[in-house]
Amino acid sequence: MFKELFNLALVQHTIRTATPLILAALGGLLTQQAGILNIGMEGMILLGAFFGVVGSYFFGSAFAGVALAAFIGLLIGLIFALFVIDLKSDEFVIGIAINIFAGGLTVFLLRSIFGVKGAFSSPDIIPLPRLSFPFITNIPLLNTIFNNHTIFIYISWIFVILTYIYLYKTPQGIWLRASGEYPKALETAGISPRKMKYISSMACGILCGLAGAHLSLGYLTLFTENMSANRGFIALAAIIFGKANPIGTFFAALLFGFFDALGTRLQVIGIPSQFTQMIPYLATIFALVIVTRRQMAKMKKDSEGVKSIES
Repeated sequence: MFKELFNLALVQHTIRTATPLILAALGGLLTQQAGILNIGMEGMILLGAFFGVVGSYFFGSAFAGVALAAFIGLLIGLIFALFVIDLKSDEFVIGIAINIFAGGLTVFLLRSIFGVKGAFSSPDIIPLPRLSFPFITNIPLLNTIFNNHTIFIYISWIFVILTYIYLYKTPQGIWLRASGEYPKALETAGISPRKMKYISSMACGILCGLAGAHLSLGYLTLFTENMSANRGFIALAAIIFGKANPIGTFFAALLFGFFDALGTRLQVIGIPSQFTQMIPYLATIFALVIVTRRQMAKMKKDSEGVKSIES
């Protein structure tokens, strides 16, 4: 039983399930660094998954589906930024509104466009191609882990590195972080915090759209109602657990992807799905409890330090 669960196939499955979390979390940490907590990522992922299928089905190209998913994500990110930044709306309310809107819209369009309820699949949905590298094909370990994945998986790893370089090694990344931490200082330097917040929100929308497209065209080749399955919230937990750092967030997303993959593998050996489907959420709650306890311990230590200085 142990060998059936913990093997190379589990590693491969972990990589696949973690990819939408990585993409969405990278987008969310950009808004987080800009001082915006985006809980609307769930709806952005769901819309990306739906319109990825729409683009692939009607245009006969997986990359057309990806482009449409990214565009819809960009549009929703722009709308989110408009309400939160310019209209000064509460970011939590707008995020929840986007999630509710996405759920209702995809159900309506699924029935209006495809005439089905619950799920839509068709041979005309073109999936994302899978890549294999010939130079590792004859190495069983590397072949199982790194081959036969969609391009999004490799791109997500590259995005982690690029996001880190952007945030910590470029002037634009410093401006984006300053727009969240020191907006008035940034204005004094002649840089618009509003512009940087808009950029972060639109980038978040694009990455969440790509995460959704990976779900419907890479991970599976169909669309189902509520397909995002709370991945937006799990991605948010990965951001918090990874302290909004691209590297830390990447490993947090991998951890949550591992528990998601483990839950799926447990179903294969006969564990009831009602139990296995709880595993990713239990892991998320456990991780947030750890983060909260650490923050409280730090606050307590800081408070004791201040009291000792005053005395």
